[in-house]
Amino acid sequence: MQTDITEKSKVIIVEDDERLASLTAEYLQSNGLEVQVIGDGSVAIPAIIEQQPDIVVLDLMLPGADGLEVCRMVRDKYKNPILMLTARTDDVDQVLGLEMGADDYVAKPVKPRVLLARIRALLRRSETSGADGGSVDDQGNVSRLEFGDLVIDNSAREVWLASAPVDLTSAEYDLLWLLASNAGIILSREEIFERLRGIQYDGQDRSIDVRVSRIRPKVGDDPMNPRRIKTVRSKGYLFVKDLT
Repeated sequence: MQTDITEKSKVIIVEDDERLASLTAEYLQSNGLEVQVIGDGSVAIPAIIEQQPDIVVLDLMLPGADGLEVCRMVRDKYKNPILMLTARTDDVDQVLGLEMGADDYVAKPVKPRVLLARIRALLRRSETSGADGGSVDDQGNVSRLEFGDLVIDNSAREVWLASAPVDLTSAEYDLLWLLASNAGIILSREEIFERLRGIQYDGQDRSIDVRVSRIRPKVGDDPMNPRRIKTVRSKGYLFVKDLT
């Protein structure tokens, strides 16, 4: 069950720069977060799995095991958000981080208040998305969608394909639900980005494309010839309601 962000949310920072980690931890603690700093990737892996913090802030370059390896090793056993710190100009690092299951990334160097805002946004999204179950919302919005053998239950944030559970990260689920709940409507990358992350699309971020490519095979779509989640050139993505 997620910790309410009005309480002290637990953050694990995996960063080997002791001075940077100390300053960041101090700033986050002064803003009401409980922070633990780990400077070695191989030490971070069991700690994240055992402690199940509300969020992990994960540097890419680490001793022991780098950030990509940490993310890969914990992702199946840790469902809360992972915010990855990447080099400012290294697009490859950003894409690889998302492919390993990171929920978001921020380029270094990052101002503490920007990092805090990203952390709070991920915590808020994780909390309000009903990670501990939930039910139909107060407005009576649809909480369960069925497309043949694909079932998406938003009250439980669970997905099944042919009665088998589908393993998605929190960010992947949010994107799938957004597309599926707008089945038959083309959503632009700009709209998807702003609705999921709450900030304006810069025209260069590839996180939406990476997540779509990860979601497709998980929901039974052919990555080379997708029929369920289509790319509409120059327009965006279309979730197809009825496959014929």
